[in-house]
Amino acid sequence: MIRERALKVVLVVVGLLFLFGVYGLIQPVPPADQMLGSVYATLGVFLLLAARKPSANRSLIAFAAWSSFVHGAVMAVEAIENVIPRSDLLVAVAPLFVIGVALVALAPAKVAAARTETHRSEAIRT
Repeated sequence: MIRERALKVVLVVVGLLFLFGVYGLIQPVPPADQMLGSVYATLGVFLLLAARKPSANRSLIAFAAWSSFVHGAVMAVEAIENVIPRSDLLVAVAPLFVIGVALVALAPAKVAAARTETHRSEAIRT
């Protein structure tokens, strides 16, 4: 119960953070940043919706977690190779990894697998 409540809080917080990234779309920014911002804003809306029933949205939560890891890893490599400022390691990369870890750690358990295994066990017995 506490884990599900914590996941709901994380989903709302991350959803709002991603959604408030829309503010960057209002300012003059490069087109690539506008595109990425629109993707994150959309993801933010769906994370907010997923907070209602996280167990029904496992794939979305997994996508948000793993895409955060990948985005953070790409940015880390870019920062190390001086493609982007090194300060982005703390400003952007660290938060993306924290988001990924929180979502993976709190992700709802796979319920269908347990039901399927029970169903298979019953079928074998008969």
